[in-house]
Amino acid sequence: MLVRQKIAFYLEDIETPAGKAINLIITGLVLLSSAIFVIETYPIPDYVRINLDTIDFAILLLFAYEYLLRLWCAEKKLKYFFSLYSLIDLLAILPFLLGVVDISFIRLFRWFRILRLIRFIEGTTFFGRVSTEDSAILTRIIFTLFAIIFVYSGLIYQVEHPVNPKAFGTFLDAVYFSVVTMTTVGFGDVTPSSEIGRLMTLLMILTGIALIPWQLGDLIKRLVKTANQVETLCPICSLSSHDADARFCKICGTKLEKLASDSSLGE
Repeated sequence: MLVRQKIAFYLEDIETPAGKAINLIITGLVLLSSAIFVIETYPIPDYVRINLDTIDFAILLLFAYEYLLRLWCAEKKLKYFFSLYSLIDLLAILPFLLGVVDISFIRLFRWFRILRLIRFIEGTTFFGRVSTEDSAILTRIIFTLFAIIFVYSGLIYQVEHPVNPKAFGTFLDAVYFSVVTMTTVGFGDVTPSSEIGRLMTLLMILTGIALIPWQLGDLIKRLVKTANQVETLCPICSLSSHDADARFCKICGTKLEKLASDSSLGE
């Protein structure tokens, strides 16, 4: 039981050196796996492609082992199985679990690996706390845009490349199409030819319309709130941004001397 709790702790922890190392390795493998697929959309020598496939398969095995570890460590396994992150992890390893079945389209799910990075930007980074709420929101907006473009570009490429290789020859072609589609520019020089591709395009537009304004709205609200704040250094935690009428630090609760003196002068 103690071993299970210790493994569960380090799989989720990003504060201790061991926890940082484990989760940094996982994040690196996510990016490496995604980079391998992008590289393989371009003309490369056969021996390089074979080596990349071997590396990708090894990464997939590690992801499968990690998922089984998380499931084993979960106290409520059924609840964990249906949680958001568990489903994302499961989608990331489905190509391996179903590899014995000839279902080529299932490789679409490999692109959902990038969504695993959501774990690591919710208020904390590998190098310490996000300095301000504005930074956290801005990081989330940037990652959301990146994830949407990356995932949909991968899906569009997988769907359209076999039937429309001239328009979707490489991953960059898919990224170009995703960006001009999500920004509603729609030059029309690259268009999907399959029904699934058109469905993906529709979902891409709806996702962009729903998520991007919402994320930008959060940032604007934070900027407006920040504009109403003053620079008052907390002597304990060194937080310098506080509301104009704040008397105590919102992080540690220490009395703000400057504000206190200002109020006494006003009296």
